[in-house]
Amino acid sequence: MRLIGLAVVLALGLTLAPLTAKAQQAGKISQIGLLFNTPPDAPRLVPFREGLRELGYIEGKNIAFVWRPSHGRTERYTDLAGELVRLKVDVIVAPDNPTIAAAQKATKTIPIVMILAMDPVATGFVGSLARPGGNITGLTTQSPETQGKTLQLLKEAVPSLSRVAILWDPTEPGRREVAREAEGAARVLGLYVQLVEAGRPADLESVFAAMARDRVGAVLVQASQMLGQHRPRIAELAIKHRLPTMGIGRWFTESGPAQATANWSEARVPLDHMPGGLLSYGPNYSAQYRRAAYYVAKLLGGSKATDLPVEQPTHFEFVINLKTAKALGLTIPPSVLGRADQVIE
Repeated sequence: MRLIGLAVVLALGLTLAPLTAKAQQAGKISQIGLLFNTPPDAPRLVPFREGLRELGYIEGKNIAFVWRPSHGRTERYTDLAGELVRLKVDVIVAPDNPTIAAAQKATKTIPIVMILAMDPVATGFVGSLARPGGNITGLTTQSPETQGKTLQLLKEAVPSLSRVAILWDPTEPGRREVAREAEGAARVLGLYVQLVEAGRPADLESVFAAMARDRVGAVLVQASQMLGQHRPRIAELAIKHRLPTMGIGRWFTESGPAQATANWSEARVPLDHMPGGLLSYGPNYSAQYRRAAYYVAKLLGGSKATDLPVEQPTHFEFVINLKTAKALGLTIPPSVLGRADQVIE
């Protein structure tokens, strides 16, 4: 009887062992490292969190966020990425080129999810969109027609336009290639192009004054952390010098405080303090953040980054700020107004 009892105990032990292992695996809390410019409660992260919940990943239940925000100090990204690697997080989410570059430098093994990558192939983040070839995958903000479409809308909104400036930040990886792409698209549209660099906030006053002296007809503002952070100042200078502007995201046209903030898209102030940029056309950032949750879920589920193709945006928004148009003394043609996804009045 003792032998039979021992056999039963051993059998039960062997049967329950894999079940216990599965239970432990199921109960694991995966660590998601977030390398951001913004604080944990940033509104832009709401779609990302919602996307994770829809896929069964609940904060405090089976995932935990490990935040490493820079609070506007981009020089800290390298150290912050190193901290996430030392903490052995399961995946790193890096939204834009500066954070992606820092994460790439810090690790070749922990998977990295991009959200708003600009030209990830030219910057060396991935080998190709279809076959990333390393530990980085996710989403890019570009599709082949983005720059041409943006400039076409700008030209239609400002029918007299013949000379356009492309304002870009040379301090961030990938921006030069995008500026050159915009330059080529402008020439196809018959526009004279002037590339204008601004790598520091202190450059903005002088470059806008120079563009006004050069009789530039409008300015296409390429995205970067610095230009985004100081978007209110750009809007102010554009109105001062009577220069219509166009950006590549809804944030560019939304009104905000008269002073730049470290977290430009998270300002907790009334949105009618001053006009924003005149026009914007670009990916729906909320859709990008929500889709990034899919990549995180796939990687946590065992997929390899190299097997997940980089996705181009599928949702675009065209926004017009009529308050800014009025301040510029500009009348937007009705045919252009009718194509806007949103008109700010």
